[in-house]
Amino acid sequence: MSDFKGLFGDWEPDERPEGEDKSKRQDRRNSRECEVRVVDVYEGVYDSSGRGGEGTYFVLLRDNHNRELKIFLVRDVAMAIFMAIQNKAPDRPFTHDLLRNVIDKLGGKVERVIVDDLMQDTFYARILVEKGKETIEIDSRPSDAIALALRFRAPIYVAESVLEDAQGDK
Repeated sequence: MSDFKGLFGDWEPDERPEGEDKSKRQDRRNSRECEVRVVDVYEGVYDSSGRGGEGTYFVLLRDNHNRELKIFLVRDVAMAIFMAIQNKAPDRPFTHDLLRNVIDKLGGKVERVIVDDLMQDTFYARILVEKGKETIEIDSRPSDAIALALRFRAPIYVAESVLEDAQGDK
């Protein structure tokens, strides 16, 4: 820990962007949701700002109104999502397979995932895990939530506000 203190000093992460009221973020995270499906995983030759760069991966989500949402991924998550789409299992469990096994062994299942916020070009998601009569919400990167949802064959939802904001970026 002291090594990091030398790099970052007394810095601590800000819970919300400057001027952002925490209650406003919570309102957005509780907005209406639309079910989407995973179209595929792609390797692009550009990043989210339109600059060139090889090795950029994204998952394309689409709703019933043909609105699309690209979520950029790191290579290992792109591979995990791709393998789940193809119904292929790795020789040894990937992290998402391991997490699925743990949830299964503990008697739970992923009910659904929700990409529920977009703030400063960063998507936020929650995984809803059912265990008996209890539903547990887990904060997650959208890419990990999607990889896990595919393994449980659970539905994926996106908040309307996120879909609308993403359409404005096209």
